[in-house]
Amino acid sequence: MKVRISGPPHRRLLRAPDLRLLRRRTRSLLTWLEQEDSELSITLLDDPEMAELNESYRSRPGPTDVLSFSLREGPHACHRHELLGDVVIGVRRAAHQAGRRGRGLDDEVARLLVHGVLHLLGHDHEQEVEAREMRRLERRLWRVLEL
Repeated sequence: MKVRISGPPHRRLLRAPDLRLLRRRTRSLLTWLEQEDSELSITLLDDPEMAELNESYRSRPGPTDVLSFSLREGPHACHRHELLGDVVIGVRRAAHQAGRRGRGLDDEVARLLVHGVLHLLGHDHEQEVEAREMRRLERRLWRVLEL
C-alpha cells in the first residue's frame, strides 16, 4: 500500500496537519476498505489553489474542503494499475470547519479523507438514497479511525 502526501501548503497556517497521523489513518482506512494493494495520493492545499481546482473541475466559484479525482473510471482507468486516484484537501477550510465543529484539525482532515476516498471508490451523494448510504459508511469509517 502506497500513500503519497503532498503539502501542506507553504503559506503560513495556524497549524498544519500531523502528516504521520494522516498517513497512519489513511493506511487503516484503506485496509478496512480492502484496498491494501492500492496507491492513494493526498494533496493538502490552501484556499486559492482549492478555489482554482473547484472552478476548473466543478465550475463552482471559491474554495471547497475536499475534492476527489478517481482513476477507477473514465478514459484512462485501464492505465491506473493500483492507483485509486487523488484526494485534495483544503487545509484552511478544514481548520475553519474544525473550529466551528469543536474538533481538532487532524480529525477534520481525516473526516474529509474518508469522504474523498469513498468518492474514489464510486460512492456519491447526489441522490437521497446514495447520500444516506454514503453517510452510513462515513460514520462507520469514523468509528474505525476513532474520530
